[in-house]
Amino acid sequence: MYTVLLSGGSGKRLWPLSNDLRSKQYIKIFENETKGGEQVSMVQRVIGQLDRAGLKKNTLICAGKSQVEIIHSQLGDMDIAVEPERRNTFPAVAISCAYAVSKLGASEDEVVAVLPVDPYTDDGYFATLSRLETYLEQSGADIALMGAVPDAPSEKYGYILPAENRGEYSTVGAFREKPDLTTAAALIAQGAVFNCGVFCFRIGLICDMLRQMGVQPHYEYLYEHYELLPKISFDYQVLEKASNMIVVPFRGMWKDLGTWNTLTEEMHYDSLGYVISDRCENVRVINELDIPIITCGLKDVVVAAGADGILVSDRRQSEYLKASVEKLTLPPMYEERRWGTLKTVDRDEYHLTRHVKMFAGMVSSCHYHQQRDEVWVFLKGSGEMILGDRKMTVDAGTSVSIPKESNHMIRAITDLEFLEVHLGVSDGGDIHRLTFDWDEMAKNL
Repeated sequence: MYTVLLSGGSGKRLWPLSNDLRSKQYIKIFENETKGGEQVSMVQRVIGQLDRAGLKKNTLICAGKSQVEIIHSQLGDMDIAVEPERRNTFPAVAISCAYAVSKLGASEDEVVAVLPVDPYTDDGYFATLSRLETYLEQSGADIALMGAVPDAPSEKYGYILPAENRGEYSTVGAFREKPDLTTAAALIAQGAVFNCGVFCFRIGLICDMLRQMGVQPHYEYLYEHYELLPKISFDYQVLEKASNMIVVPFRGMWKDLGTWNTLTEEMHYDSLGYVISDRCENVRVINELDIPIITCGLKDVVVAAGADGILVSDRRQSEYLKASVEKLTLPPMYEERRWGTLKTVDRDEYHLTRHVKMFAGMVSSCHYHQQRDEVWVFLKGSGEMILGDRKMTVDAGTSVSIPKESNHMIRAITDLEFLEVHLGVSDGGDIHRLTFDWDEMAKNL
């Protein structure tokens, strides 16, 4: 069985630590369950759970182009079905199935389980997930869903109503979207379960659907013609039209940590980072800045500070944050790449300064810019740099000028830090990559 993790999200609900380049699933806010004290992100936590369930080997992530670098940074080598643009969950599932066939050699007769990248749940969830293929075959159904058995009514989730109970699973009777509490209680009394957003089916189900749309189920083709797919959810495009579905109940802890309020409920500490709190009650503070935050006499408040800004909110009111963040126009100030991190420290229309950290042994791409010159000032560590037809050693105190149109790349020998100053129009799209192969570029110098 193949497993697909859908990694969407625009990074607004957990601002300022999340943004378009670092959605909520990549914020390192949880304690590693196998390595005490180490902070991990939602996606790192989920990959660890998939590994323990024996499901990691055939797992791929579906994500936008802007998330590729941070996925490699946090997970290393990982199969990624890249979306050229966001088009809702049906196109995401479609391009993931095409990737499994085109890139991983999957047969259309094989089964795939699709789930969100960020469920906060226990290992029993993944044990149940691993059995979906068996239940799909036993039942003869086209699609198997997974539903969490509620411990209390909730207005935050959709519900799946079962029809006929068949022991380990039930046939699906109907769906209900986020009812009020009274209706939710009535649905639960009828045996309804929370819709976890998990669907399991044979890959050919989606490939055949694409062919009926006149679209070839090949990854490269879909990537180049993604606009041919409708902007519609998998639920509306597939589930609401299907007649032969089962739902498998999951009895365990399952939550959607989509707001600061729900996320901080699962924090095992009151603060993270440089924080001093005095006479506070039910307050959570997360500080990614290098300056202190002091809180005094607060109650039921969340404070989050990062390169993109500072949030101070009543914990329960934090669910309304998205509307405020949508008014902001500044680009993300912090990025994670496979080789390190970038933090913007100053910018205007014609210049930008970033603090760059590279991990020992890592290499940047070889690239050039057409609209800007750059100056790099090295602060810590040592490395090697290729600039045009020269190779040089760099360490603390070295300053390098990089004219526009000049090929350049860098390799960190030790952990390396430098300031990168852009002079000219600093357009995020003005990077023309040639290769990531250091030896290829160095052999002729």
